[in-house]
Amino acid sequence: MSGQFPNEQDFYTSGYGNWEQQQQSQYDVGAADQFGATTDPGFASFDYSTSQPAAGYADEYDGSYAVPQQQPDMYTGTILTPSSRQTYDPQSSFDDEPPLLEELGINFDHIYQKTLAVLNPLKQTHASIINDRDLAGPLVFCLAFGVSLLLHGKVHFGYIYGIAALGCLSMYGLLNMMSLTGVDIYCIMSVLGYCLLPMTILSFASIVLSLQGLFGTVIAGVTVFWCSITASKLFVTALSMDHQLLLVAYPCALLYGVFALLTIF
Repeated sequence: MSGQFPNEQDFYTSGYGNWEQQQQSQYDVGAADQFGATTDPGFASFDYSTSQPAAGYADEYDGSYAVPQQQPDMYTGTILTPSSRQTYDPQSSFDDEPPLLEELGINFDHIYQKTLAVLNPLKQTHASIINDRDLAGPLVFCLAFGVSLLLHGKVHFGYIYGIAALGCLSMYGLLNMMSLTGVDIYCIMSVLGYCLLPMTILSFASIVLSLQGLFGTVIAGVTVFWCSITASKLFVTALSMDHQLLLVAYPCALLYGVFALLTIF
């Protein structure tokens, strides 16, 4: 190594150092010419204040940022502070809804009016009340009639509902053939069920009274007549069947006569 470079100290101090200085001076002298400082001074620096907008937008752009306006229906609240504008008022919606019993078809005023019409056959009842499809009263009276028979040791719930269903279907076909306007099956079920109330009273009375003798037979006959006349009167009023009261009362008497037999025997 010492033979190839006899004087290493002179190499580092003279030759290499001079070459570095020459390269540095060369770059310093030609830097301006290399990067175009003398030919195009505007290349290295750009003034944004003197820039012009593109053609067609010079009249529209004014150099300022416009904040978009909020729409009147836009939500303005935050997650911590909700908007005070309410689009749904639960109180008003609940006030507009009908009562629950009315939605279920249970009208206590119509139940009361029909019960009075059954208890008082001479009372005049409006046709709209009779045409009401109320089945709450008939179900209660049929259940009460079954409970009264159960107190006698007679489990006749199946007979009660079976005879009632057969009687309703028979009256439905008969009244549709006799009337001009026709009748709904629910209306027939409602009227026949309400008119079972006198028979229910007789069944509860038979707990303390014996219906096996002549007195019981007469009381049972009066009750059957009461139920059949009341039902026929309601049917004639609802269907505008003039002068056909006795024709409608006859099949009703047959139906309530079967319930009277269940009560006596």
